[in-house]
Amino acid sequence: MIKHSQLKAYYLPRLFRTIALAACFSTVLAGCSFQKYVAKPIDPTTNAAKFELKDPSGKPFTEYLLNNGYAVDRLPVQQWGLDELTYCALFFHPSLDVARAQWRAAQLSETRVAQRPTPMLNGNLAHSDDPDPTKKPFAFGLSIDLPIETANKREIRIENAQHLSEAAKLEIAQLAWQLRNNIAQTLTEYEFNEAQLRLVTAEELRRDEVVSIYQKRVSAGAASNVELSNAKLQLQTVSATVNAAQQNKLILLSRLASNIGLPLAKVATMSLSIDHKRPLDNTPSTDLQATALLNRLDIRIALERYAAAEAKLKLEIAGQYPDIVISPGAAYEFGDNIWSIGLSGLLSLLNKNKVAIAEATMLREVEAAQFEALQTKVILDANIANAELNQAKLVLENQRRLLAQQQSNTQRMQRKLAAGDIDRLEMTYAKLEDINVEKNVAIANFQLNKSLDQLENTLQKPLVDNGAAGSKITETPIKLEGEK
Repeated sequence: MIKHSQLKAYYLPRLFRTIALAACFSTVLAGCSFQKYVAKPIDPTTNAAKFELKDPSGKPFTEYLLNNGYAVDRLPVQQWGLDELTYCALFFHPSLDVARAQWRAAQLSETRVAQRPTPMLNGNLAHSDDPDPTKKPFAFGLSIDLPIETANKREIRIENAQHLSEAAKLEIAQLAWQLRNNIAQTLTEYEFNEAQLRLVTAEELRRDEVVSIYQKRVSAGAASNVELSNAKLQLQTVSATVNAAQQNKLILLSRLASNIGLPLAKVATMSLSIDHKRPLDNTPSTDLQATALLNRLDIRIALERYAAAEAKLKLEIAGQYPDIVISPGAAYEFGDNIWSIGLSGLLSLLNKNKVAIAEATMLREVEAAQFEALQTKVILDANIANAELNQAKLVLENQRRLLAQQQSNTQRMQRKLAAGDIDRLEMTYAKLEDINVEKNVAIANFQLNKSLDQLENTLQKPLVDNGAAGSKITETPIKLEGEK
């Protein structure tokens, strides 16, 4: 019969050698996979030069348009409207690159938390000064710690990371929508400025005619210098308004360049399509709250953050159950071969992780309160935007009716001028009245377009769903997040 001492003498050295070989092999493999640090300094000069080279007519952007379903027969782009400029922002604006990088970091976090705990290798070496010749002077041992997670902690961490990654992805779409909204607002102001510039330029011509008429009458003694001075002052005021509108045009172009991430020199060469108004019959009149709550990206982000908070709470509850570490090992101690197996774990059963669970519970309540506040704000904003839109419609209809009446009156004055019943000065003032009413129409139209922009931003849904850039932002944000 084989004795216990013989089994011990036979198996223990082999176990020790096996553990040592496995440790060495793991160390060699790990050494082969080491990565080296590669410096990547930032050169501000190069970045500035790269910005100036951005070109909306270049091949990379053209391919991007085609990949996003832009019609081939519309290339090259001749009129840059809201959709085309939105595509520019999605491709060129640097803030989206930041959001994309943050999303990729969140995706890597998913991979990191999915990794299982790494075993640990422990070793020791000792020497004894005991003069006893029957004892060996050296002792050494080797063991491996094998951690085992309990209560599905790994799966819960993965769930938490997935929700945070989805929130980061939606934040790209949220930023893209904000850029689109900024572009729409700038185009609305640019359109209004162009209308103002056209009208005040026409008014300047009429005021110049009035000054010319008064100068002739003063020379003939048919008018006073006071009347001429008043006419000149009015002309100077209008001329100053024309100059202000011309300067404001450059400011709006600069703002547009900032919104789409292109140099001002490139934007100044674009032929802007300022008629980006949505048909009024496409504006939703009912169920605005449901539309907003289903399309708002910030609500979808808030839901993901709440889900992440719930996963965090589940993780802390799972933390009540301690993880286990199994530690098999072998040792040679002063002539004796020894094998061992250890079992360890945190004594979390004593306090049951109460403080961390309470903190995670409170954080979940905070997310729930924030979601409820956001939802309430969206509902109220939708109602306000709809009310402002309806009011803007009524004001525009009223101003158009007044314009039609004024134009009818001007036509009557034109017939009187032809019949000799009025002079040219009265006719010029009648045309000035036309211009004043047209200004009111332009203001009312501007307010209507602002209301439409606000309603679209509140709903985060284009009022005309034709599959263009605005729809893709909210419906398929993943396509807008990919590499250029």
